[in-house]
Amino acid sequence: MRVTVVGCSGSFPGPDSPASCYLVEADGFRLVLDLGNGALGHLQRYVGLFDVDAVCLSHLHPDHCLDMCPYWVVRTYAPYGARPRIPVYGPAGTAHRLALASGLDPAPGMTGAFDFLTLSPGHCKIGPFKVTTDHVNHPVETFGFRIEHAGRVLAYSGDTGQTDVLCELARSADVVLCEASFLEGQDLRAGLHLTGRQAAEHAARAGAGQLVLTHLVPWNDPAATLAEATSVFLGPVSLAAAGKVLDVGD
Repeated sequence: MRVTVVGCSGSFPGPDSPASCYLVEADGFRLVLDLGNGALGHLQRYVGLFDVDAVCLSHLHPDHCLDMCPYWVVRTYAPYGARPRIPVYGPAGTAHRLALASGLDPAPGMTGAFDFLTLSPGHCKIGPFKVTTDHVNHPVETFGFRIEHAGRVLAYSGDTGQTDVLCELARSADVVLCEASFLEGQDLRAGLHLTGRQAAEHAARAGAGQLVLTHLVPWNDPAATLAEATSVFLGPVSLAAAGKVLDVGD
């Protein structure tokens, strides 16, 4: 299972990265996990526009889903005709929210290009992946993910404050891709985001193998975020960066 960080900037695109987007690949299947603002351009560096097999959206904040709007344009107005629909998994109301964001009548909205499927806590199969989802701690309905393939495990936090759910999703995971939006000492709002230290505490409690810090807000010092995490998590810790490739299990 290979993961390419397409975008890892938190809350808004930064000078070096678009907002949240990750390409997860195995057995020739290409799953896009979140498609935040600015990500569609960078995504084309790693996969063809019409070679995506499915999309999962953790939640409906713009920095995780807004580039679904231009992606609808791409698939609808392709030079040789509209492309076949692909599945899009997201929280309840995803189809309606994205239609409104594009100025479309919600019926049919984007359903000509996307087959919208509503996520709920539990298990599902997406291509070759076994996917476990559960609600994490954020002001809108938000999912964290556990993605398994061939005995390897990737956990993705989505956006979350502190929650035991993340520890369960990340239990013994090879890689935890975890948000770290805040720095210690900032005015931390509960139930919104994690610090680097808090991300590391969750990964340590889960017994994870490797921690990759993501959703890095551009006005923070990434070195400070990394230092907070390495003081707690004893395994490998790194910062996500646009273009970073993770071979899960290596």
